[in-house]
Amino acid sequence: MGMKEITYKDAVREAMVEEMRRDEDIIFLGEDIGVYGGAFGVSVGMVEEFGEERVRDTPISEAAIAGCAVGAAATGLRPIMEIMFSDFITIAMDAIVNQAAKMRYMFGGKAQVPMVVRTPGGSGTGAAAQHSQSLEAWMCHVPGLKVVAPSTPADAKGLLKAAIRDNNPVIFYENKLLYKTKGLVPEEDYIIELGKADIKREGSDVTVITYGRMLERCQAAAEALEKENIDVEIVDLRTLYPMDKETIIKSVCKTGRALIVHEAAKTGGLGGEIAATIAESEAFDYLDAPIKRLAGKDVPIPYNPELEKAVVPRTDEIEDAIRSLIVR
Repeated sequence: MGMKEITYKDAVREAMVEEMRRDEDIIFLGEDIGVYGGAFGVSVGMVEEFGEERVRDTPISEAAIAGCAVGAAATGLRPIMEIMFSDFITIAMDAIVNQAAKMRYMFGGKAQVPMVVRTPGGSGTGAAAQHSQSLEAWMCHVPGLKVVAPSTPADAKGLLKAAIRDNNPVIFYENKLLYKTKGLVPEEDYIIELGKADIKREGSDVTVITYGRMLERCQAAAEALEKENIDVEIVDLRTLYPMDKETIIKSVCKTGRALIVHEAAKTGGLGGEIAATIAESEAFDYLDAPIKRLAGKDVPIPYNPELEKAVVPRTDEIEDAIRSLIVR
């Protein structure tokens, strides 16, 4: 299989373009996604290829976008909708949580809602408290939704194509700071199955479980700790719900130690669910140290750049957390 190096945002665009060429029922809805090309430039050129019927600039109303997408999905189309900042999913919650997530179940499988909610999340761009949150744990709490958070260009493309082909509503989180990062992506058509984690680095001393932009920092920490003969295994969740519990448990059974790292606020974050998964499994009997969580501070994201950096886990903090599990 041939490989090419592209950015994360180009991988997302390629996934949408290839799927829209493959299936004329796929439409794309969102604010400024057409002529402007999207707030982060993800959809540049798409309206020129597919026209305004299939790439539709919408009013500035997330409630309207989501309501339209749910209706379109329930009546035969396969919409991709973009929420410009993931914070604004709050405005679309009724359509997503009370309608999209419930419809297939409530109609006994006779209806389906094949839609994708693409949305950039996370801090680090100086966008302040209302445009920088990581709210993925909310979505994971809703039965009927699938939740995806890719960390690399290859994963972003393969997972988005799988999400578009899925017959259920999928919330697809893209971290803003990852858009410009580059990585190798297969040239051939491929999908990555939803619900499968990926071991990004094999190791024997400690398991680090992460997703999104924290993967890069966990990898940097693992490389630094190699000099101290600490061998770190990194599990990248990729799909947050349904979570690949089997891969997590197997890794922790091997290493006997677990650190969970995510950008979202610690209280009520996905880390608690991962910790409980380990504690309730056979992996608990293999633990040589308590399960540890390293997450975002429980504060609104500050505008001040130095304070903003201090809110989410830094590479040196990840290193220290790993050392604390090893040296006891």
